[in-house]
Amino acid sequence: MKDNLISRLRNLLLQRELTTGGFQEQPGGDFRPDATAWSILALAANGDDNKSIDHSRQRLAKEQKEDGRVSITADYPEAFWPTALAVLAWQGDAAFKEVQLKAVHFLINTAGLHWPRQENSPLGHDTSISGWPWVNATHSWVEPTALALLALSISDKADHLRARQATRMLLDRQLTSGGWNYGNTRVYGQELRPMPASTGLALQALAGHAKQVEVEQSLVYLESIIDNTRTPFSLAWGLLGLSAWKKRPRNVMDLIAASLDRQHILGDYPTTHLSLLLLAATAEDGLLGLMTDRKGQHLD
Repeated sequence: MKDNLISRLRNLLLQRELTTGGFQEQPGGDFRPDATAWSILALAANGDDNKSIDHSRQRLAKEQKEDGRVSITADYPEAFWPTALAVLAWQGDAAFKEVQLKAVHFLINTAGLHWPRQENSPLGHDTSISGWPWVNATHSWVEPTALALLALSISDKADHLRARQATRMLLDRQLTSGGWNYGNTRVYGQELRPMPASTGLALQALAGHAKQVEVEQSLVYLESIIDNTRTPFSLAWGLLGLSAWKKRPRNVMDLIAASLDRQHILGDYPTTHLSLLLLAATAEDGLLGLMTDRKGQHLD
């Protein structure tokens, strides 16, 4: 079943490849850096043709600005969150080392808006801890911070001050009952509900940075809901988060197949979601396990 499912996901992804390089997010769409980065990671993890991957990496490099950022579109340079994804997509290819270093430098020197924690604030989290935003000049949130932490971890910056800040921020945004949402914990005294995608992404990013006891409640939450999770984005990140902490469910392939079959109801999934499902099917030890060998060295 695993081989057939991986082949099915891989073929769906390859249908989204553009002749000009890179991938579209939806059939008939234009180039998207996030879809391209995730497709590179998913296809590379399954031993795909290096020429195709190289072509997509080149297209991603063409989108990089002089300061190192990779924005969601050329018309919206302030939405620079795909920079972290580009770092992951270029990993292990010496031809893209220079552009990867520029992107890492940009991440290290970029942060969201932060301010001292106020005693009467309606927000429950510590607003002073530095992370990363979706868009420049806005507050930091869980998902872009987790992606940036993953990028720093894979590029030998796991012990950098910014990685330590990201770890602290993510742990501060963890709900007391377990899990994460987009970034708040309590608003006007009411604790918000966790979401499987944000929880899985945070757990994946924190693997190797936090102790299990610090995230145990979140692992319990994710394990309790994963069997009933069918939306591709939530399921994929949930599986990756659990796998990173060696909590991978035994019925992974059944869950992914059930999610994929829902396309006949929901329509074609975005390329990003298909890529993440393929990665979840492949990454038995989480994302970082795919990009390092057994000795812990980065793959070439």
